[in-house]
Amino acid sequence: MATTWTEMQKLQPRVMKLLQNSIERNRLAHAYLFEGRKGTGKLDAAMLLAKSFFCLEQGTEPCESCRNCQRISSGNHPDVHVVHPDGLSIKKGQIQALQEEFSKTGLESHKKLYIISHADQMTANAANSLLKFLEEPSDDTIAVLLTEQPQKLLDTIISRCQVLSFQSLLPESIEKELIKQEVSPHIAAILSNMTNNLSEALELSRNDQFAESRAKVIKLYEVLHQRKGHAFFYIQDQWMPFFKEKDHQEMGLDMLLFIYRDILSIQIGHEDKIIFQDLFQTLKQHALQSTQQRVTNQILAVLEAKKRLYSNVNAQGLMEHLVLMLQEG
Repeated sequence: MATTWTEMQKLQPRVMKLLQNSIERNRLAHAYLFEGRKGTGKLDAAMLLAKSFFCLEQGTEPCESCRNCQRISSGNHPDVHVVHPDGLSIKKGQIQALQEEFSKTGLESHKKLYIISHADQMTANAANSLLKFLEEPSDDTIAVLLTEQPQKLLDTIISRCQVLSFQSLLPESIEKELIKQEVSPHIAAILSNMTNNLSEALELSRNDQFAESRAKVIKLYEVLHQRKGHAFFYIQDQWMPFFKEKDHQEMGLDMLLFIYRDILSIQIGHEDKIIFQDLFQTLKQHALQSTQQRVTNQILAVLEAKKRLYSNVNAQGLMEHLVLMLQEG
């Protein structure tokens, strides 16, 4: 995920602008609630806020090089505390320990900041303890609560926080971030269209099975259009032994869908939207040899297979039926 203020501004411009304005005016709230889907940068933004709060350069953005910024990056600043769930929940004892710590004077300054990750996983007792804490805010103390499910938090907690909503990331943003993390551009292009969760995309990129899945899908496409008589054998001999689980099968269908969408994109003049750039010449040839209606029917066939995947159908039968639909178009 983004590590600097500038990088985070590109991913979450609205949130970072609001925080920057508050810092410039010296009007940071006592409590924030960062809400949004997993992988949207909530924890990274909270850590950047902590750096700005403690940065020795006293600018609107953290310098990233002073002692305080460096120690926050390494998790070693004594006045910045991060609370994570203990097992499946955040317990009352964790909040009480935090309160006890914050009742003391800051070890190096009068300022303190705490971050509660997965705040929606607090037990009822923990939530009530936190509420009392929020009701009596201390000067120069900032609370940052992170959640993917704000509806699970007490309304009274939400009402005491400034809520900042983190938007799902655009495919272009995810693709750029993946490439920056040294993910192959071919893999990054697929992952950025498969999920808007950057953390999930990074995890998949490090899974050898994902790259192999891509190769299997490309091979199926080649068999379908170059060796039609071998398609059913390929499904039985190669596809089914590899794509065993439902979620893995869905991943394969997603990638197959991207291929046919790429063909349609070429036909309508949107070549800049192509995901499988390394197959461009092959897909362009297919686009010239087929009609838009036929490619649209092939896209609809894959979508229908995805829809039926989680119903009570035989997976091999589903794929064999899809092969028929794709070959007929």
